[in-house]
Amino acid sequence: MSQALTATVRAATKRKTIPRRAALVLTQAAANRVRGLLRQQPDAVGLRVGVKTRGCNGLAYTLEFARERQKFDEEVNQEGAVLLIDSKAQLSLLGTEMDFIESKLSSEFVFNNPNVKGVCGCGESFSV
Repeated sequence: MSQALTATVRAATKRKTIPRRAALVLTQAAANRVRGLLRQQPDAVGLRVGVKTRGCNGLAYTLEFARERQKFDEEVNQEGAVLLIDSKAQLSLLGTEMDFIESKLSSEFVFNNPNVKGVCGCGESFSV
């Protein structure tokens, strides 16, 4: 003889949300710079961040103005600074902090990526 199992259903009064980890986080300096760049390109919907095979260590970051969103883009909107992360770059960028650094001789975006296993000597390419 089989024994019947019972279950009780209760309405949830408070639902806990699981915080979603941002694909990419911008520092204040990077957010300011992205907003400034997007103001100069009114037809751009955001700045697309990607990676491509290049350099002596395998991958390099790419940045370009995005005129439209692509189907699998991950959007990061931080204080009006819109980044579209290319689908091919999403896993290698997960948890990365994007900064903007200015000195007397140069200004550049810097990616502080916890997924990087190795970088080349010039700092242009990386491997995950």
